[in-house]
Amino acid sequence: MAATTEPRLPSIQSVPSLSADQRAKILDLLFEPSTQLHTLSVPLLHEKAFQSYNELISAVGMQLTELSDSASTSDTQWLESILGSHPRLGAKKVDSSQSRSEQAQLQGSGEEAEQLRKLNEEYEAKFPGLRYVVFVAGRSRPVIMEDMRQRIAQSDLSTERATNVR
Repeated sequence: MAATTEPRLPSIQSVPSLSADQRAKILDLLFEPSTQLHTLSVPLLHEKAFQSYNELISAVGMQLTELSDSASTSDTQWLESILGSHPRLGAKKVDSSQSRSEQAQLQGSGEEAEQLRKLNEEYEAKFPGLRYVVFVAGRSRPVIMEDMRQRIAQSDLSTERATNVR
């Protein structure tokens, strides 16, 4: 059986000279695979040189924030398409290797899986077009589910969009 290797990011200095497909793959590694994010950010990765991947991530975050702050319905729909590309917590099929790794940390009992499924439904009913997004690494399923409950109870749609962008 052949060993699998995780995809690696190229040097940050090489990013502007890469093909559009290669720049899209970088976005897929850093975020979630999303055609809309490719359309929005692949040109930025060609036009601007970044000193670090943190700087690149911040620049994409600024693009997403601009969409979030826009009064345009089409900008809102575009943003929601990008944010909606994130898999549901507890999802069985996950495209990105980073999310697969995070999801593996959330394995729990069947009862917890059912609670998480219901919370996902409740979250998506309250915040149409969004998926619950949170940094999972090192956090237990109960802690994450409590955060989800708090956000459902306390957030409004625009606050939640901004939280997801962050």
